[in-house]
Amino acid sequence: MGTSAGGTGKHVLDLVGGLVEADHDVVVLAPRAELDQFPFAEAGAATVELAVADRPHPVRDARALAILRDVCGGADVVHAHGARVGALSVLALAGLAPPLVVTLHNASPGAGLLGRVHRVLESTIARGADLVLGVSADIVERQRELGARATDLAVIAAPPPGAVTRDRHAVRHDLGIEPRTMLLVTVARLAPQKDLDLLVDAMAELRARHAIDAVAVVAGDGPDRERLQARIDATDVPVRLLGHRSDVPDLIAAADAVVSTARWEGQPVGLQEALHSGAAIVATDAGGTGAVVGDAAILVPVGDVPSMARALADVLLHGAVRDDLRSRAISRGGELPTSEDALEAALTAYRSVL
Repeated sequence: MGTSAGGTGKHVLDLVGGLVEADHDVVVLAPRAELDQFPFAEAGAATVELAVADRPHPVRDARALAILRDVCGGADVVHAHGARVGALSVLALAGLAPPLVVTLHNASPGAGLLGRVHRVLESTIARGADLVLGVSADIVERQRELGARATDLAVIAAPPPGAVTRDRHAVRHDLGIEPRTMLLVTVARLAPQKDLDLLVDAMAELRARHAIDAVAVVAGDGPDRERLQARIDATDVPVRLLGHRSDVPDLIAAADAVVSTARWEGQPVGLQEALHSGAAIVATDAGGTGAVVGDAAILVPVGDVPSMARALADVLLHGAVRDDLRSRAISRGGELPTSEDALEAALTAYRSVL
């Protein structure tokens, strides 16, 4: 695996634990920061440092290719997670026997240099991998268009329900929110992919059109924080950036609605946590979001401010709508894939290429 903000590393660690328990020999190749962050060795895997980063680097990538070829050449199957390390694995294993499975955890970042680089990586993977798994249907379809020989949806285990340590009144008190104020919670990295400008704009329109006493809070940090805070201050909307939080389950449990404004998602962890919590969810119909939430959310088009504002008003003004969404969320949460499901799907994938 390459660099990971968390989700990919957790998935790989989950698979490692299951594979080791099933008496398979596992070697994890990953950057030093990921080997330090995720306890692969404690789970029973051998580990090898693989110095790869988000962007190409001729010298570093040449060393990574040599390591991949040396370590993976004797494997029964190689499973690469991510576009960068997936493409490097294709090049490293050329002419060698082990079949290659690649899981793509993110779609293309779009235009610009990063988008062009990603398209090259996608094409390399499609030409060289024996099987490509995508965390959302659009990724799978893209690989089919590029001519991948075999594709399927990846099965990622949903996180277990988080422990709630405070009731909603205590959470609201700590946030300085009055008991009658409606609370919207977003869990997201402050980055362009999450399109938190949509949340700011929708809250502004909600305030202009409806007399709703509501506050939106965002749990998370990232490169967009300073810009977003300046925009919030300039427009004077009731949106608060809370930064990194260790009490996300408490925030979700206290929310009148959980909101996602992402431009693209694979299998969003924050919404899976919201389903487990029985939250009323409003989200953009981005990437794999619809497949995760099913009928347990109000979905609106990506980037559509009026639709997002209307959906939020519908949930906040009508208790029956919130109650129905909460009931659906609890039901849907019970259907999310488990670690056992993810392990069996991975083993099925490996058998299909052997």
